[in-house]
Amino acid sequence: MHSLLKKSLSIGTVKHGFHQFRTVATKPRTAVVMLNMGGPQNTDQVHDYLLRIMTDRDMIQLPVQSKLGPWIAKRRTPEVQKKYSEIGGGSPILKWTNVQGELMCKQLDKLSPQTAPHKHYVAFRYVNPLTEDTFRQVERDQPERVVLFSQYPQYSCATSGSSFNAIFTHFKDNSLNGLAKARWSVIDRWGTHPLLAKTFADNIRKELEKFPSDKRKDVVLLFSAHSLPLRAVTRGDAYPSEVGATVQNVMQELGWSQPYCLVWQSKVGPLPWLEPFTEDAIKGYVKQGKKNFILVPIAFVNEHIETLHELDIEYCQELAHEVGAEKIGRAAAPNDHPLFIDALTDVVRHHLSNGSTVGPKFLLRCPACVNQKCSVSKQWYRELCN
Repeated sequence: MHSLLKKSLSIGTVKHGFHQFRTVATKPRTAVVMLNMGGPQNTDQVHDYLLRIMTDRDMIQLPVQSKLGPWIAKRRTPEVQKKYSEIGGGSPILKWTNVQGELMCKQLDKLSPQTAPHKHYVAFRYVNPLTEDTFRQVERDQPERVVLFSQYPQYSCATSGSSFNAIFTHFKDNSLNGLAKARWSVIDRWGTHPLLAKTFADNIRKELEKFPSDKRKDVVLLFSAHSLPLRAVTRGDAYPSEVGATVQNVMQELGWSQPYCLVWQSKVGPLPWLEPFTEDAIKGYVKQGKKNFILVPIAFVNEHIETLHELDIEYCQELAHEVGAEKIGRAAAPNDHPLFIDALTDVVRHHLSNGSTVGPKFLLRCPACVNQKCSVSKQWYRELCN
């Protein structure tokens, strides 16, 4: 587990890229638990990472999953290891999440002194620091308040839902123990926050400046989000509409200055998924005479394999050459953009100040939900937070 989690009760210096922070000896009053799927920090972690994904029925449903899931994980490991080696040997999600969490809590301590000190914790779904290990650390620190903060701005049962169900499963088996007296609350979605739109818009403008001035007005913005199986969409998953809402906010911030389209990436397996796929959209627009594009990772808050390899290498480089595009750029993920840190801070500050516990939308299952765990889990959250 990361040193920030190990050294929560000691004073020391932690460095992340150009950022330098000091850990705090004071017992945290408010724990902000940042939820994400995570990514392997080195190629040795790839197999276990894939195994956890392929055996998680909240993320993906396979026939005979207990056997087919491990087989797929083992089969895909060498290919995925190669991709991680091509982006530096591992995922930067943990680094960026810790940077974001430290900067956010530093601002929260100033803006919300009544709930300070604040401390961030990282709870990944499929790789260290795993959800269950992180909550053991939270329990040792015994904060007065626990805020579960999804780092997926737009909610999907396959991503956000899986993380929340994992927390339920952990405490169902272990009880709340030292956290029974804490006040719990949930931030499950925040894709329409104005500062999130401003962050994406600023990164798009910076990327537009890399195009010749006479080409800029014709650059097509392709907002690329991780796709979702159509059967999840037809069950009522909110993800597609919430991603679309974020896109509309960003375009409004840009003054509707560019042609744009919402596209979908990272399909896995043979079943039908949300389309148009990013790759197919690029090919289709080039056939229509469009030659310049910016890919915008609209559902990702930090760089990872889907941005650094799929978008940057497979599309911006290889596909651009294959189809004869003039230039395919890629807007940066939010990472440590000052506006994005302000967005994270504002989301949590308002949540802490307005008495929020758990939203009614979070407690509502999809209309055609087939996952009985969701029913039990949501009832648990209703009781826990209220």
